Amino acid sequence: MNVPNNIMQNVQGFEIPKVEAWIGQNVSYLKPPFNWKKLEGGHSNLTYMLSDSEGVSAVIRRPPLGKLLPKAHDMSREWALISNLAPTGFPVPKPLGFCDDLDVTGALFYVMGFSEGKPLHSKKEASDSIKLEDRVILAHSFIDTLALLHSLDPDAIGLGELGRKEDYIGRQVKTWYRSWMASIEPANYDDQRAHDLQEYFISSKPEQQTASVVHGDYGFHNCLIGADAKVSAVVDWEISSLGDPLADLAYTLKSWPEEPDDASSQLDLPSSCEGLPLRKELVDRYQKLTKLNVDELDFYFGFNHWKSAAIIHGVYARYRAGQKSTDGIDLDEIKGRIDASLSAADFCIKRYKER
Repeated sequence: MNVPNNIMQNVQGFEIPKVEAWIGQNVSYLKPPFNWKKLEGGHSNLTYMLSDSEGVSAVIRRPPLGKLLPKAHDMSREWALISNLAPTGFPVPKPLGFCDDLDVTGALFYVMGFSEGKPLHSKKEASDSIKLEDRVILAHSFIDTLALLHSLDPDAIGLGELGRKEDYIGRQVKTWYRSWMASIEPANYDDQRAHDLQEYFISSKPEQQTASVVHGDYGFHNCLIGADAKVSAVVDWEISSLGDPLADLAYTLKSWPEEPDDASSQLDLPSSCEGLPLRKELVDRYQKLTKLNVDELDFYFGFNHWKSAAIIHGVYARYRAGQKSTDGIDLDEIKGRIDASLSAADFCIKRYKER
């Protein structure tokens, strides 16, 4: 009895013979057959490392199995981003091939080069992976990479049609306030601060200085860090769009310590690792590289904390509604994170008003 190769290798979502045949015809860089190794992470997209007989490696990526929400797990969007960013010298994996033929394996997929390096998910992981004397190098590379992304002209690099450019904050507030409102009943939880802040964001949002490619989830968890402590590649572009670069910057730095002993330094995050510069140094470095005015950054920090509250509120609502298993889940802890995010948003906006 012949056992299909994808079952032998425990591969989900890919018809290996058809996919390898397609790669053989369309990606000269690789020579099938491959050894397939599942890579974890990546917003539940099915991601595997492919290694051929000559030791050449690449990565293949497709959406998860099952019914998907509209626009979720958009492989063509990710492909557009890495294939247009790569020629600029921005650190992304090398784009190798995109398949839009659903007959091959039932979903869009793309193949990209394998980038050396690893993401950092926790304070301990950062401490164990990056030597103390290299941590300033790490932080500078991290913020310089984001500044480079925001300095690229979307129209000039072929990404001008990625999405709407104007009123990014207004559109984001509308989206996440709708999420908050929809979650109130199933969560059996509301907080007046969420509504007061929403009104403030709409009435007082700063004028958007420019429109850049915004990653949407830029952090150490979506950067591959090489042996030199520098960013070797930025990954997971599926929620990227065009918009206000300061919103992207504030998302990235909202939990970065402002002082050596502030609350953020106690969080289990790579940015809390000993030896990293404080937030102001990174903001100043970003400002010098992008020439953007960062005087109103507290507004953007407040918005991002409020957005986090809305996201966690939605998660809490799904647990309370029985849509997700609560085995091993501390619902009070999740509810506490909603309160903490709203408190952080309130703090930033009060400081912004007093500036």
